[in-house]
Amino acid sequence: MSQPTAPTPGSSRPTAPATDDAVGTPWAGGGTLFAGFLLLVDGVLGVIKGVAGIATNDVYATVNDYVFKFNVTAWGWIHLILGVVLIFVGWGILKGATWARVVGIALVSLNLIANFMWLPYTPIWAIVTIAIDVFIIWALCTDRSEPVV
Repeated sequence: MSQPTAPTPGSSRPTAPATDDAVGTPWAGGGTLFAGFLLLVDGVLGVIKGVAGIATNDVYATVNDYVFKFNVTAWGWIHLILGVVLIFVGWGILKGATWARVVGIALVSLNLIANFMWLPYTPIWAIVTIAIDVFIIWALCTDRSEPVV
């Protein structure tokens, strides 16, 4: 058995294969495209939740004495505004705008918190939206592909 020898001083060492950290994995790149579509869907769902909440307080069954006790109409406006903005950000992500990824992470985080607080009114719908938001945040944070200019 031969043992590897140390390189002599002044000689160059063989380099390890270069890994391109600027290029993300195909999963993350495809995930970003899917996150753009999910942002559009999440925005549309937010608009629907908002319109239903604004229409009347009787659309959703309210839970009395819950820690986050708010007027359903106020929550409707919050979801409507977030939904419209998420639609625009989703469109920006599909267009490849760098600003949309950064703004998307921030707005989806706010949407996640809003849906967590919305849990007593529509638990299943809020949990589904939270799961979508977690995937969107993951996809936008892990994609390192070059943005389209």
